[in-house]
Amino acid sequence: MAGRTEGRQSAEIRIGLVGRGIGKSLTPIMHEQEGRRLGLRYRYDLVDFDALKLEDRDLALVVRLLEAAGFRGLNVTFPFKQSVLALLDELSDSARAVGAVNTVVFTEGKRRGHNTDCFGFAESMRRGLSDVDLRRVVQIGAGGAGGAVAKALSDLGVRQLAIFDIDEDRAHRLASNIASTTLSVTSHGSGALSTILPNASGVVNASPVGMDKLPGLPLDPNLLTSKQWVADIIYFPRETELIRTARARGCAVLTGGGMAVFQALRAFELFSGMRPDSAEMSKTFLEYA
Repeated sequence: MAGRTEGRQSAEIRIGLVGRGIGKSLTPIMHEQEGRRLGLRYRYDLVDFDALKLEDRDLALVVRLLEAAGFRGLNVTFPFKQSVLALLDELSDSARAVGAVNTVVFTEGKRRGHNTDCFGFAESMRRGLSDVDLRRVVQIGAGGAGGAVAKALSDLGVRQLAIFDIDEDRAHRLASNIASTTLSVTSHGSGALSTILPNASGVVNASPVGMDKLPGLPLDPNLLTSKQWVADIIYFPRETELIRTARARGCAVLTGGGMAVFQALRAFELFSGMRPDSAEMSKTFLEYA
């Protein structure tokens, strides 16, 4: 990938974020600030289905209109990371492995889907919780982000992974897809959490519970002990109720900010063809968070 090349590219790079309840997303400012630093004309727009009063079934129309308008690509977030798959022509290896897409690049008349969430979460764990016990991990949420988190946990060396979801069938499908010779995976409905969580070394919230749009806790906080670590993929609010509660109980914690920065870094590279600076993007995130 190219480095800094001021003035070389005059065409505007236009990107959109498609999702619900995304008004506080920091992805646009991270992309735009890094684009300016690299001398690009870079514009990043929010396409909030809630604010625009759109139905989920309007996703295909929205993608078609943005592509026709000359957008270079899209980031895709809750609740469209899986439903967007049907609208794409090609999938990267990471997107195919995860079964979800958070980055779509429009190129040569085709829509290519990628997943940068997996890299984002794994890199955040490496930097923020590098020395924790990964033997037995509980994951809450088996949706689009859940697939990326499960793959990242497998890559990080988790031995046993218990996946919980309000839709037990969805948890079972993810468990079947992610199981390997080195990773033992079980799937459960939410009701079994109280039985399994006390014996876990760590827990990851990969569900939308805790977002500004869906406030609250994804688990009973009384199940947590100070010997466990807790990670959340949500970053708006910057510190969720789960993270505050876990910290108060003595748990090592990881907020969703690192994942947000590192998935954005990889997506920026896919959109622009240029290598962004992780330190600069992190600085922008912290400035606006």
